[in-house]
Amino acid sequence: MLLAGALSLTLSGCGVFDSGPGPEQALADFVAAMGAREPERAAALTDSPDGALPTLESVDRALAPEGASAEVIEVRETDGSTHADLDITWELAGDRTWNYHGTARLREIEGDWRLEWAPSVIHPDFGEQQTLAVRTEAAPLPPVLDRDGHVVLDPGVVISVLLDPAATEEQEGDVTEVATVLGDTLNRFDDRITPDSVLEGVSDTEDGHSYLVATLREPDYHSVRSDIHELPGVRFTNQPRLLPVTRDFGSQILPSLRRGVEEANVERAGWRVVSLDATGAEVNTLHHEQPRPAEATRLTLSRAAQAAAEDAVEPFDEQAMLVAVEASTGHVLAVAQNAAADAEGPVALVGQYPPGSTFKIVTAAAALASGQVTADRTVACPATTAIDGRLVPNNDRFDLGDVPFHTAFARSCNTTFATLASDMEPDELAETARQFGLGREFVIPGLATWTGPVPVTDSSAERVEAGFGQGTVLASPFGMALVAATVAAGTTPTPVFLAEDDREPSDAAGAAAGGTSAEPDGPSSAGPVEAPSAQVIDALRPMMREVVTEGTATELAGLPEVHGKTGTAQFGDGSRSHGWFVGYQGDIAFAALVVDGGSSAPATKLAGDFLGSLG
Repeated sequence: MLLAGALSLTLSGCGVFDSGPGPEQALADFVAAMGAREPERAAALTDSPDGALPTLESVDRALAPEGASAEVIEVRETDGSTHADLDITWELAGDRTWNYHGTARLREIEGDWRLEWAPSVIHPDFGEQQTLAVRTEAAPLPPVLDRDGHVVLDPGVVISVLLDPAATEEQEGDVTEVATVLGDTLNRFDDRITPDSVLEGVSDTEDGHSYLVATLREPDYHSVRSDIHELPGVRFTNQPRLLPVTRDFGSQILPSLRRGVEEANVERAGWRVVSLDATGAEVNTLHHEQPRPAEATRLTLSRAAQAAAEDAVEPFDEQAMLVAVEASTGHVLAVAQNAAADAEGPVALVGQYPPGSTFKIVTAAAALASGQVTADRTVACPATTAIDGRLVPNNDRFDLGDVPFHTAFARSCNTTFATLASDMEPDELAETARQFGLGREFVIPGLATWTGPVPVTDSSAERVEAGFGQGTVLASPFGMALVAATVAAGTTPTPVFLAEDDREPSDAAGAAAGGTSAEPDGPSSAGPVEAPSAQVIDALRPMMREVVTEGTATELAGLPEVHGKTGTAQFGDGSRSHGWFVGYQGDIAFAALVVDGGSSAPATKLAGDFLGSLG
């Protein structure tokens, strides 16, 4: 590409200009001036600067060129006139190139060569009293499909409802009355829209600007059009938009993906350069680049799994969420939150909560790997134990006495796991957690996640707390779903959300494409991680099955082959608890969390409802 304003001249034909400056220099200077956005200088290189300037200024405004170049094909004299044939190239914003064959007539005035001014100097089909315009033609939005080809985001149209208080007053309307009608009418689509919220939004809007009251789907707009269309100061705009199959479907995972698809689609837009007459009507299309339609975006998401998860979380008053992944592939199948959780943001993916006894999967793996225990080794499970001055009780202070380790896991003995953790090395839990996906950050195009920090425990007291998922250990439901997936698959799968993006694992701390800005605490948040040994995985699987058949989640015993671990995690002053259930059934690994649920029972029910809906 030539630099802005550069001119490549190739002369052929007669040799009248073989020596000294000639008309080709005038052409060079004219094109250079237009490419440099200097229409006054370009006009001065014509034989009618005053006549040329308004047109050249309008061309400059319309094209806003980033550069221009021309290649002279032939210069000749005909009937006493000098003619030049040339190829002209405009470099426009957005990597757009407009190239065409043009002609120019030149004449010598007092020893200087000048272009004979006519609009056709700009383009052969550009006429008197015309202006140019660049029109953009949006590429059709591609649908977004789930793993089975079902639509999850479909191209549609949304209508923005805007209130301009100044226009309301100009039209002799009352802003309060208009806000009341808008609030009462649009509340059916979003209960956050009320007359008071509209008035507050208007008062917070900068003078001279309109307040966006609502963005409506086209059918919703038409259902209330007669009530709001004629309100003074209210105007409407429409634009194409990818819309979920139902209003709240995938509320925390699809919006950012939708924006990404829509932004990428802008680059596929077509465009035209057109000439307009004095009324603004199009006269000619001087150049046309067709839009480039994109193929449908396919996700790993399962519409059936997402719907089942959303149905499962919806009945809870507390914040409830569930994440499901395909253990063998890392494909994200579902991310669901109820309305209470939605108010806090995408907490199923990035929220940080003490994992409670679900972290005993990691503690058990560390103890099994080091040889502290085997699944059948007898361990003590007293009602309470004191370690370094920290009194650790079992839930309701149950006492099992001496039992096999797998029983202590199934019945969730805090005292057993606190004792095991107190004898571990400072980095042992943190390193083991990374083998199960915690404390690692994955670059997942289309999805922002954070698994959670598992810090190195420098003191025995810290390890005691961490051993049963309290203290400084935190995890997101997404992170705990990866823990369950690791047990099911034998190694932590690479999380994938875009179906075409199956790649090798890519850990990344800090801000990254699909990552987050938070850096997990631990021995290392990046670099290769060894998978748990086969012996550890072979021991964990029947232990997690026993949780369901004989342990703390027997209410799920009627569902086939469910493996899991319950968790009750204290927070705040210790009087309140989150409830967890994480596990897998076949190739589906999941984590369910009910914030401030009081016990693991609500989360276990949530997971059971999800699995039951999937059948």
